[in-house]
Amino acid sequence: MNISGGQFKGRKILTPDERITRPTLSKVRMSIFNCLFSILGDFESMSFLDVFGGSGIMGLEALSRGFSKVTVIEQNKKAFQVIKKNYEALNLKPDLILGNALGVIPKLSLKYNVAYVDPPYATGIYEETLELLKNKAEIIILEHPSTLKFEIEGIIKEKEYGDKTITYIRA
Repeated sequence: MNISGGQFKGRKILTPDERITRPTLSKVRMSIFNCLFSILGDFESMSFLDVFGGSGIMGLEALSRGFSKVTVIEQNKKAFQVIKKNYEALNLKPDLILGNALGVIPKLSLKYNVAYVDPPYATGIYEETLELLKNKAEIIILEHPSTLKFEIEGIIKEKEYGDKTITYIRA
């Protein structure tokens, strides 16, 4: 997998075993950051929270495109080690947190401009995660199966990509 835009565009990153993570496709990542740019403008001095890190690609994309602060939360130790290697290979030093996102989010002191939420689909923790993030982020981006619909306030935009949907929420 390669970073799709910005300063590190084209750089290859390691990915954890596919049974552990489900990396976001490059066309979806490009679309997400293009949409974010239309909502927020320049990303300089903005912060990005990747709640379920996986490979760490979303945080890497954020730093590559100009976000100045990135925090990545990942619970799986193997995936966390891959994320750490990916950031070290680019000499980047984000806040990497090994732990359960539902336990970590309430302890975060920073309010983020953007929080990206892509939990394992079968967990059913979307609503709980959104509730925890409503005072921790300006914009929440939720990646979920297209069959899962949300009736929540603040939806700015929804876009389907095959069997997944990206929902943008103003918290």
